[in-house]
This record gives sequence, C-alpha cells and structure tokens, in this order.
Amino acid sequence: MSGAIILQQHGGPDVLEWVDLDPGKPGQGEVLLRHTAIGLNFIDIYVRTGLYKMGTMPCTPGMEAAGVVEAVGPGVTGFGVGDRVAYVTGAPGAYVERRVMNAAALVKLPDDISDDQAAALMLKGMTAEMLLFRMTQAKAGDAVLIHAVAGGVGLLLAAWAKSLGCIVIGAASSDEKAAKAQAAGADHVIVTSREDVATRVQELTGGRGCHCVYDGVGKDTFEASLAAVAEFGHIVSYGNASGPVPPFAIAGLAPKCATLSRPSIFPFIKDRARLEAMSSNLFEAMRRGVVTAEIDQVFALKDAAAAQSALESRRTTGQTILRP
Repeated sequence: MSGAIILQQHGGPDVLEWVDLDPGKPGQGEVLLRHTAIGLNFIDIYVRTGLYKMGTMPCTPGMEAAGVVEAVGPGVTGFGVGDRVAYVTGAPGAYVERRVMNAAALVKLPDDISDDQAAALMLKGMTAEMLLFRMTQAKAGDAVLIHAVAGGVGLLLAAWAKSLGCIVIGAASSDEKAAKAQAAGADHVIVTSREDVATRVQELTGGRGCHCVYDGVGKDTFEASLAAVAEFGHIVSYGNASGPVPPFAIAGLAPKCATLSRPSIFPFIKDRARLEAMSSNLFEAMRRGVVTAEIDQVFALKDAAAAQSALESRRTTGQTILRP
C-alpha cells in the first residue's frame, strides 16, 4: 500500500483526505514511480474546488512530481529501474507516494538537476517557457508586465525575461514581495496596495504600455491588463488565482489592436518532441542560473491541506513542494 491524498467532493482544504491506496503494477508502456518530491500549484486548488473539471471522484490532485522508477512494464524503452525522472501531466494524480505512469509523459533528469528542483519547476518553469518562447517570443527592449510577480511563475518569468533583455515591470501586493521580485530581476515593481497598476505602467513606459502582459491572477487584474497593454501588444491570461475573468467583449481589444490569449501548457506537452524541447530549454536555463528553484516552503504530503491553504491565501512566495 502507498499513502495518497484524495478528495471525495469539491470544497475547501478540509476535503483533502490522507488514505492508503494500492498503486498497482505497470502495464504496457507504463512504469511504477516512487515519488521523492511533488510540486504544489494553483491548478491543484482549481481541481479541489471544481473550477477545473478534471478527474472523477474520488480524485487525487497534483500535476507534477519527481521520483525514481521502481518497476517497468512491457514495451517501455528509454527508462529503467533506478532512473530519476520528472513529469507534468494534464490529468491530476501526483499527490501520492507511488504512482503508475505512462512512460511517454516522463523526462529523465540530468545529474545536475535535483529531484526537488524538478518538482518545483517542471510545471511552473515550462509554463514560463511557453509564455516567453511559444506564446509571445519576448525579445530585448520589450516592456513586459508580470502580475503576481513574486509568485512561483512570476519570479521565473521576471528572471527569464530579464535575461532576454526585456524591461521587466512586476506587480506585487507588498513591499516584501516587491523586494523579492527585484532580486529576481524585475526592473520596476508596482506595489498594488498603494499604486494603480495601469497608471504606473504608463508612467514607466512613457505612455506606450507593455508589449507583453502576463496575467495569472484573472478576475482582479484583467481590467488593469487591458489598460496596461501597448498598441499591437499581447495579453496572455494564463491563470485564475483571484477567480475567472468575467465575460469580455472582444471588441475592447480593437482600439489598441491588441491580442488576447488563454493558453494551457498541456496541449503543448502532448507532443513528445515538444515536451523534450521545452524541458531541455528549462533545464539549460536552470543550469546557467537564469532561473532557479527557489523553494521557500516544504510541507509533508500528509499536510497538503495546510499547503494549499497557504498558497490560496497568498502567504507563500517562490515555490512550494510536498515531501512524500
């Protein structure tokens, strides 16, 4: 048997239960993994609350983890017992000690990338990679706005965009978080508790606005994103930390001839070649120190409810991992 977090119904953190489950044996094309570190993400909360209709009850949250291959099923090539691997999947289920996985979803971990680093950065890091290189192709000289810049994806975006030569403007809720974002590479940080984001962006950019706006907050920041984007700019709405964006008339983009996207990483990584390319790009950025797995919180897997509560109330910074 193996420990696991399950939920029988949607709701608050209290619906997360610790139980014993049999992980099963790997079948055709599958491996059995022993998790060593599990990533915590806002999407886990969306699964728990039912905002994202993923999985059937009883459901186990969790989209990413790192671990060691313990058994290999028939037809598996490229992976063997003892290999260190990591994954991001479009189906929840990572909040477990052991898990049977399709080998096609796994990537081998280089020797210089730790399990904790991989678990903290596979989803967030490849999300940042997608936003910068697949959705917007941010380049030197572009002014970019990053909402929730002190969060897990925000810090990675700030550091990576700065390495590309972008002018990085972040938005954060406190001076403490602003300092953290500046340390990561943000040129300017707007403290939202006392400054208006759109007004300050116009001041910082000489009235031009930001070429790229990365908005993982949703409802509370969408209007500011519309006001802050430059002519011919691109708003990428990639999360709903404050709730879903309300219905929006697309004609509102016309005055600036702006683009609005709502991407998800999961269609990108369905393709094996793209998965390997994106993860390789991430690992190389980690290797060069462009992005780092700044793990500020570690919770036991059994304490997943407390971990999600901390993330949901925005009491976390950087990355959080769960320890099986």
